[in-house]
Amino acid sequence: MPGEAVTLQLGPYAGSAGAQWWGLQAAALRRPAGNSELRSSALLRSAQAPGGGEVRAPRLVALELKGVASALRTGGEGGEAPVTWNGAVAAYLDRDPGSRAGSGGGALGEAGSGGGAARGPAPAPSPLAAAQDVPSCRNVQLWSHHLDVQLHPKSLYVIRQYMHDGDCGCLEAFAQGEGLLQDPACLEELEDRLHYFTEECDSLQGFQVLCDLHNGFSGVGAKVTELLCDEYSGKGILSWGLTPALSSVADSQRSAYRLMNTALGLVHLSAHSSLFCPLSLSGSLGLKPRPPVTFPYLSYDASLSYHSSAILAAALDTLTVPYRLSSSQGSILHLAETLNFSGRKVAAAWASVPFPALHGSSLPDALCAHQDVPWKLLAPCREQKGSSCFAQSVVLRGLGKGRPSSSPAGRQPRSPLHACESTEHVLQHYLHAAFPGAFSTSHVLEQPCYTPAPYPQFFSPRLSKQGFLVDQAPTSSPAAVESIPVLAALRSAPVLHTLLYGLYKELQKLNTRRCASFFSAGVEQEDFQEALDKLRTLSQCYETELEAEDSEGDADSD
Repeated sequence: MPGEAVTLQLGPYAGSAGAQWWGLQAAALRRPAGNSELRSSALLRSAQAPGGGEVRAPRLVALELKGVASALRTGGEGGEAPVTWNGAVAAYLDRDPGSRAGSGGGALGEAGSGGGAARGPAPAPSPLAAAQDVPSCRNVQLWSHHLDVQLHPKSLYVIRQYMHDGDCGCLEAFAQGEGLLQDPACLEELEDRLHYFTEECDSLQGFQVLCDLHNGFSGVGAKVTELLCDEYSGKGILSWGLTPALSSVADSQRSAYRLMNTALGLVHLSAHSSLFCPLSLSGSLGLKPRPPVTFPYLSYDASLSYHSSAILAAALDTLTVPYRLSSSQGSILHLAETLNFSGRKVAAAWASVPFPALHGSSLPDALCAHQDVPWKLLAPCREQKGSSCFAQSVVLRGLGKGRPSSSPAGRQPRSPLHACESTEHVLQHYLHAAFPGAFSTSHVLEQPCYTPAPYPQFFSPRLSKQGFLVDQAPTSSPAAVESIPVLAALRSAPVLHTLLYGLYKELQKLNTRRCASFFSAGVEQEDFQEALDKLRTLSQCYETELEAEDSEGDADSD
């Protein structure tokens, strides 16, 4: 088996997606059938619970700012028991936000405060937390409010130099993030936590890095991936650059910072990773934002990180299947190598959340019902119709793996897909027909993506409890959706030329002399221009004749 992976979460939005992702994995483990198709040990570590049983916790190092950690609690030295969820999103809040004892600060380890893991039991949640109900989702402002698994004391590292929210003291520039890991104390603390998790692995396959791309955490991600590349040579590094669906930045200068952070983060993370994927429901990266991605059977609020990150988490849980399968030798490095040839270190993600299928329908029926693949681009870029790809890794889950419905004896199959002997063959045949000439790998799982609370219930009333389409919406209140089928793909595709070159053109038009404070944080003008040149060179790896003809127009329209 390819072994274990260690995950790093860098920033509040990455933390929100990560918290949702860990919740999906915890929900799968709670099912009677367990998680047999996927190796939970790939991302989760076993530990002894205080009561004597075995529990699973993320093999995770998360870097966060002051103001986020107050809602978290961690396990003691002996183990990590999961937080029990009792029908409401329980936020483990402090009685006194300034009290380290109330927040479990000693268990979390804080930058500049001596850090380290606490000895002894985890602090109990306050009475306020047990009674707190968040039915409207509006109060779920931090990822720690919807985290329903318990973290190891070594997992969370709080950066005390910057605040999570506010008009000042924010981590808003790339160089500020880079500078954090140039501090020997911070670097030593990070390395200590990494070594703790990597040294307990039987066979480390690599790292997953979830990183905010739009703020100063892009600089943190640049230094973290450089560290991983240097210290763990030969291990796979799969990095995800996350940005919210809507920008909360109103003034033009901070909007410019957002673009500059994104460009620098993209160039540096892709250089030090085996594969890098920008992941967002935003419609564009430009100063004039386009509407966010919509899904036909989801009614999500794009302004809520709790909602948008949940959709990305369902995609992440599906896209990462190839190196978590119980029946496969695939690893992070293998997945990256199927997509990163010819200098294409950046991939894009597509997903159908949920995959639209009638209850009881076969995969051929579901696919034949759509003229095009019913997935959406999860990247801040305008998608082109009929877009092609160079290579792709596709995962379908939740439709069953039995033999597709066969035609009656003596009748011709309704389509070539109906003539296939297995769902795996159906998906392979479909991909080869839809994307001729592309290198395609595919996996089919019977297990769906489980979505019990605290996963948001933003589903269409036309979905059943199992996430399948029903002919008519129920007249009474629909039951909560407990699972959904998902189709997702990680692809090396020409649309990345539109994304990368569009960002390059947007920044070329920017008057950087008005961004003096951005450069005063530590980035030189020459280094920034060099990064833009690398961004343009990277975009050319995805250029086809069509993109070469239309690149100027595409960049301007974005």
